[in-house]
Amino acid sequence: MRNLDGSIQLVANYSDWKAIKKITVTEKTDPLTVMEFLASLTGSVDNKVEANLKKIVDLGKLDKAIEELGLTKGDATKALEEINSRTISKVINEISANPKYQKNQQKELAEFLKAYATRKTLKACGLMVDYTQIEIPGMGRLKKKVPKE
Repeated sequence: MRNLDGSIQLVANYSDWKAIKKITVTEKTDPLTVMEFLASLTGSVDNKVEANLKKIVDLGKLDKAIEELGLTKGDATKALEEINSRTISKVINEISANPKYQKNQQKELAEFLKAYATRKTLKACGLMVDYTQIEIPGMGRLKKKVPKE
């Protein structure tokens, strides 16, 4: 991502991610337009973080452990307790212990997994945890639903 002369640009051009997102911001640019653009950009990046995380670890194990919690709308307190529970921590520690990576990288993976689990559990409780969940009228092209893998 770079900023040139009042513009924000993301150009991703590799095997499974082709994306060009650009906006030029001037004094006349409506702050709402900037917010909508940034929400779209953030969503794209977050989705790609999860896609790459899935290439490194077995997210299915973590998804299953989260699903088994049986969280429903209104269970936010329970979700926060469960994120730090032995059950979820055990799965995170197990799948982040990839011998391909050094200990500090395994710790980093565990932190990515904890963030993933936190987002997933809070979404299961019906909470809005990021800007991608905002309905942006007229911005359907920017807010496409990404199919669950």
